[in-house]
Amino acid sequence: MSQMSPSEDIRSVTDLKRNTREILDHLHATGRPVILTVNGRADSVLLDVRVYEKHLQAGNLAKLIATAEQDVEKGRTRPARDFLKEFKRAKKIQG
Repeated sequence: MSQMSPSEDIRSVTDLKRNTREILDHLHATGRPVILTVNGRADSVLLDVRVYEKHLQAGNLAKLIATAEQDVEKGRTRPARDFLKEFKRAKKIQG
């Protein structure tokens, strides 16, 4: 995603009503968010759905990593070799 362009990426809700297709086409083409204003103040943000999905995935990954980091801090870890031996035994995997 390229750097935000205030002259292109900040639009009023009124402008969105009048130029919806143009704004959505620009949003999809650039991948940049569009900030919507109401009475001159930032109110909402429009995101391309693919960009939004990437943000969701990144947030979900961050939650998983945070949990893992807490486990490490609290000493709730074990050597990978021990885990793999136990896993192979439980799944009856040879080798």
